[in-house]
Amino acid sequence: METSRIQPISAPNTNNVHTFPTQEQKERAAAWFKELRDKICAEVEKIEEEYARAVVPSQDGTERMANKNAEPAKFTYKPWDRQTHDTLPGGGGVMGQLRGRVFEKGGVNISTTYGHFSPEFRTQIPGAAETGMFWASGISLVLHPTNPHVPPVHMNTRHIVTTRGWFGGGSDLNPNIPNDADTSAFHARLKQACDAHSPDYYEKYKAWADEYFFNKHRNEPRGVGGIFYDYHDSGNWDADFKFTQDVGLAFLDIYPKLVRQHMHDAFTDADKQQQSIRRGRYVEFNLVYDRGTKFGLMTGGNTEAILMSLPPDAQWK
Repeated sequence: METSRIQPISAPNTNNVHTFPTQEQKERAAAWFKELRDKICAEVEKIEEEYARAVVPSQDGTERMANKNAEPAKFTYKPWDRQTHDTLPGGGGVMGQLRGRVFEKGGVNISTTYGHFSPEFRTQIPGAAETGMFWASGISLVLHPTNPHVPPVHMNTRHIVTTRGWFGGGSDLNPNIPNDADTSAFHARLKQACDAHSPDYYEKYKAWADEYFFNKHRNEPRGVGGIFYDYHDSGNWDADFKFTQDVGLAFLDIYPKLVRQHMHDAFTDADKQQQSIRRGRYVEFNLVYDRGTKFGLMTGGNTEAILMSLPPDAQWK
């Protein structure tokens, strides 16, 4: 059975007055997304270095470095400018990519764009129908590990402003080989972040993730879920911004722990086959359903950066 449709959930807005962020608030949000990008990329590079310098037992009973001559992988960064349909500037972003030993492919992107939605798209975005004007800033990442026992992950947080402003985002885990302990730890950390702001957020946003990260044509979830939220506007910009920051920090806390637990696990050819098939499911979702993909392509975003979420290989059968 297909999951039931869940109505979009926003933060409780007690005064029913929508937030319209100031320029200073928008700049604070954009600066935070860059700061979070830097923290996450530094942690990913640290994991790559730990793996390259790891000491493992040899057959003769001595110890040796697992990757003695390997230089740890580093992110490369590529700035881009948004393409607009007129002469007005439209902002841009920076695409960060890494090809390593722990992470076969990783992408961590930030962007701040602005301008006008196309006439056919503006009616789909709250507060944009009349003028079509928008401002959007955010961070988006996808990490595809080499080892099938290390779960792939997605995370993004964003701030969007039209004639009103809101936050959105979330994170979800997409294991190739199910691991109940990993799933529980991941959800527990996201719940902790949610509970610090409202006892209602986790269950609401977990349910939204379960409904959203679902390949309807296959009647199956993309992974083991997480949280997903959009149109998050409680009427208190600072509180909503802090919640979004805490979602990003929760990811930064829990995911590296899961990677370190499994990056040295032994795996089989059958495990790699399973990984390739699950990657195919990920491709299907991102090209058919993903909101971020559609938003980026419909607003003149960088195609290479938008599609960096796709895995290095995939398989269907």
